Amino acid sequence: MHQEQFKNLADEEIVKLIVHEGEPELFEVLYKRYFQKVVDKSYSFIKNKSMAEDFANDILSKAYEKLPGFKGNSLFSSWLYAITYNYSIDYLRVKKKLHYPNWNSENEIPDIPDESETDLEEMSYDNLLKILEMIHPEEKALLLMKYQDNLPGKAIAQTLRISEDAVKMRLKRARTRVIYLYQTQLEKD
Repeated sequence: MHQEQFKNLADEEIVKLIVHEGEPELFEVLYKRYFQKVVDKSYSFIKNKSMAEDFANDILSKAYEKLPGFKGNSLFSSWLYAITYNYSIDYLRVKKKLHYPNWNSENEIPDIPDESETDLEEMSYDNLLKILEMIHPEEKALLLMKYQDNLPGKAIAQTLRISEDAVKMRLKRARTRVIYLYQTQLEKD
């Protein structure tokens, strides 16, 4: 089967062909579509290009193995990015021993009385990138899943293996931390 004729199909249609029609070679179309995006997302967490490429291969292999479990309740890209976030965060948890509850209690932030004056959407891209490097990887992942990938709370909860209420609480805390860091670290620049 020539894969060129399938390159214009939607991701979800390709997944159906792979899983239900026994066309595993079509995964190469998805692989080519998403390899660099997965590398970039992994790199944003681990800051090592070579390792990010290895991660992308591992993540895409894992995604292929899990394809029968893809229910189509979300876009394939959202599902794949959830796997990417999990893989990257799990690596950082082990390597850097970054347990979020411990990290959060060690990095308390004061209440911000005028939080409403600073909006994440109004920050410059460069400043936002600087701040995202200052926060915990789980908070960074939360913000990226919510605002970049537009994932619903339920999908974020499943990805991070926490409750939807915990997602809401941590999302609010992450936004507050970003605003606090912006106000104290970058706004004066």
